[in-house]
Amino acid sequence: MYHSFETLEVWKRSSRLAVRIYKVLENTQDRGLKSQMTRAAVSVPSNIAEGYERGTNKEFIRYLNIAKGSAGELRTQLYIAKEIGIITKEAMAELVEETMGIGGMLRALANTRKSNLGETDDLPPADQLNTEMATAADQCLP
Repeated sequence: MYHSFETLEVWKRSSRLAVRIYKVLENTQDRGLKSQMTRAAVSVPSNIAEGYERGTNKEFIRYLNIAKGSAGELRTQLYIAKEIGIITKEAMAELVEETMGIGGMLRALANTRKSNLGETDDLPPADQLNTEMATAADQCLP
């Protein structure tokens, strides 16, 4: 049975974030920063998808970490965009919070997959990964 990345909650959430970034920056005249931000935003779900489609834990972990790096890159760019007046303080706060949440999900999922490396290198179905990620995230809460 074929399992698809489209059912991963972190992929769905990061895809929604990418769309939100495009909408927030829709009328921005600064093409350089806009391009950087949209590329970083699109990179997050794209790397999740690529890693999942490769079908092994090792590759999936690698691409989850790349996606996490892209989320951090986007977060930095959001701070800069706010400072130079491209986005509002409120939009920046909302989007930074979302990138941090996605980064936490990526970290939790990568850590869960690392703990399963010795068993097999085959990826389980996406719904099992969603459960693992939610469980790991719950354990991180204070």
